[in-house]
Amino acid sequence: MTLALITLPFADLPIWALTIFTLLGFVGLTLGGDWLTQGAAAISVNLKISPVVIGLTVVSIATSMPEMVTSLVAAKSSPELAMGNILGSNVANIGLILGVAALISPLAVQMRLIRREVPFLVLITILFSIFSWEGLSRWEGVVMLSITVCYLVYVVRSAKDESLEIEAKFQEQQAGADFRKSNWQAFALVVAGGILLALGAKSLVDSSVEIASRLGVSETLIGLTIVAIGTSLPELAASVAAARSGHGDICAGNVVGSNLFNILLIGGGVATLVPIPVAATLFYVEFPAMLGLTGLLLVFFKT
Repeated sequence: MTLALITLPFADLPIWALTIFTLLGFVGLTLGGDWLTQGAAAISVNLKISPVVIGLTVVSIATSMPEMVTSLVAAKSSPELAMGNILGSNVANIGLILGVAALISPLAVQMRLIRREVPFLVLITILFSIFSWEGLSRWEGVVMLSITVCYLVYVVRSAKDESLEIEAKFQEQQAGADFRKSNWQAFALVVAGGILLALGAKSLVDSSVEIASRLGVSETLIGLTIVAIGTSLPELAASVAAARSGHGDICAGNVVGSNLFNILLIGGGVATLVPIPVAATLFYVEFPAMLGLTGLLLVFFKT
């Protein structure tokens, strides 16, 4: 998740100050993930909506917002950055984030994801790969944005049609007093958690990169380690917090929803503004990796 919109003079700071910003980044990620999860769980209880739906919409959009804004702002100057963000984020969401969350606590996956969302994600990933074969054009971006609107309408309507009062009461008993919040408190936690995740990731990545560069670590190694992992920290922190608090369905929904919005909303939005060139070399490793992991997601969710 690139956060180039926020700039701080890290290059002018001493090592001790950079260390403090690194620690503050970890604190921001931890608190932000907890707040976002608490708010999302409270919303699902208050509105009697399945937590997986909240993960597919509220949580996934919140954790993807900095990446989306940055990609849209950088669209005219570097539209290829959006393609790198989409491919890297989708691979990291499944391989890194879902893997770490499952190690913390086995994830209970609702049948809704197996029957609807993950097969839909597989189809969208295939369509995105076909569209990207010779670069994403404006009309293909419009198609993907249109699919985004249709998908959101479908999710909202299906959530209303589902009778989840028994499940909501059970969740409320499990959640405890910390999750019994009013709607405005819950939404405030989601917004504050999303902002804190973005700021925490920015502080951690930039300060760590500056420290590493001063220690003589190569830019290539920094990019492959600190930056590559750091760009996925908001989603990772939110998913880990959800797994630790027993809301594995929010975690699973967050990963699936984030991957869908990465392709449809970010890819479609940027391509609508500026056609995105796609290097042929990306079809050697990156696109096959994204397609393969997305297919494995359906297999693993069934178990």
